[in-house]
Amino acid sequence: MALSTSRPIPRLRRLLTATAVVGASAALLAPVGVTPAQAAAPYPSDTKPDLVAPLSGYSSLWQTSGLNDLHGTVKNSATLQWNDRVTSWINQHATKAQQFRALQNAAYLNSDGSGYDQSNSIADGLGQKLGRLYAHGRIDGALPKVAALINSSSGTAGGYVSTTNAKAAFSYPRPFLNVDPSAPKVEGDTDACAPSKVNGSSLAPIRKGKSWADAKGNLKITRVPATVDTTHTFAGTDVTLDPIYGEAGLCTGGSYPSGHTTSAYEAGITLATLLPELAPQILARASEAGNNRIVLGVHYALDIIGGRISGQVALASRWSDAKFRTEVLAPARAELVGYLEAKCGARLATCIASDTPYLNNSYGGATIPGGSKQRVTDRSSALKVYTERLSYGFAPVFSTRLSPSVPKGAEALLRTTFPTLNNKQRRSILAQTEIRSGHPLDTTLTSRIGTAPGSWQRLNLAAAMSASVVVRVDGSVKVIGVGGKVKVRHLKH
Repeated sequence: MALSTSRPIPRLRRLLTATAVVGASAALLAPVGVTPAQAAAPYPSDTKPDLVAPLSGYSSLWQTSGLNDLHGTVKNSATLQWNDRVTSWINQHATKAQQFRALQNAAYLNSDGSGYDQSNSIADGLGQKLGRLYAHGRIDGALPKVAALINSSSGTAGGYVSTTNAKAAFSYPRPFLNVDPSAPKVEGDTDACAPSKVNGSSLAPIRKGKSWADAKGNLKITRVPATVDTTHTFAGTDVTLDPIYGEAGLCTGGSYPSGHTTSAYEAGITLATLLPELAPQILARASEAGNNRIVLGVHYALDIIGGRISGQVALASRWSDAKFRTEVLAPARAELVGYLEAKCGARLATCIASDTPYLNNSYGGATIPGGSKQRVTDRSSALKVYTERLSYGFAPVFSTRLSPSVPKGAEALLRTTFPTLNNKQRRSILAQTEIRSGHPLDTTLTSRIGTAPGSWQRLNLAAAMSASVVVRVDGSVKVIGVGGKVKVRHLKH
């Protein structure tokens, strides 16, 4: 979620939990574990990438009014109707346990330092034991370099980009908004969230008569009530978890792309590159954090895909920066691996092998439309669920047979997974593992004319970061399998 800079910001302490702090929080929060000298250190990637171009596939589905007022024209009703259907289904079928996890993943640090950091709430992607060790290390300050890098409010990677401009550029109304401007305000919501001021009326025509909407065209969305996290899993104190549906910063902000998902992927991809041994599981956990925004009914499936795209763009920029890699990323990996091995009492590979992996069952065995039960039980199923969430069952909107379209710089994300390969070989792995062309938000077609180089939507990092490859004598690479242990075999003749 992003806060509009053109509107007053009520209840600032609570709204600092929103994604508006991502990229803008340096003026509000002191970076955790960063000295003034470090904060001032210039890196080439400090010039942040624009997100609108890689997200521009949305413009073929929806044309905004241009006024940043959440109104516009539907250009592809079938795709946006599937977006509605999947979103409503996830919100209606998530288990109570999943709703609680969704509330946890929505939390950001408050301005006074209370609460907990969103990037820590995906800790179980490392496994049950290693995840607890990591979470405790973040809480007690034992991982200062990792925290300074990955913190979702102010981290140099975890809080790197802001989705504010992109949200304004596409200005799509959130799923829980009423489509009727004359409807009464929900009790407890701020006046700014009254339907007379903010609504989804532009979408009423494509919703009326659909089983996932009511007779008036309101999407069937259940608000998840606020609660208190007393588990102390991610903080040393009790923490209030609130979806803040009725706050102006949420209801008046555009839905696409999801800012929370962007920061979840910034954290998840960062962790996956620091711990490539666990990449598919960590990335699947990041995808769950994104999916949890749908569980709460504050985002659509397309918003989550957009958040993944944004997170990928962000981390590719950081990993493409040689100075940042050397001075920030490499020391953070050394700190994290050293800490986990010391606490576990063995080499990292041994700790991973003896751990219970990341597990998830979001819908209690129900099957999502166009997909599976999305149960994660091991590394292979983590890859399967991650891959399914790359497209959420959307029907293709153009040819599925176009050639690979790997964005420039994306190969940097495979540096720790394949340290002995060169950039051309890493790009080849990304090309061989990416999903087919033609899904909504795919920019393969526009990239051919230079308006959005490469398609970030098609990348399947969980597959690429779990690939077994053969390097031929001529240096070309062939992917022979994904989902298992990473292997590189060099042919001698």
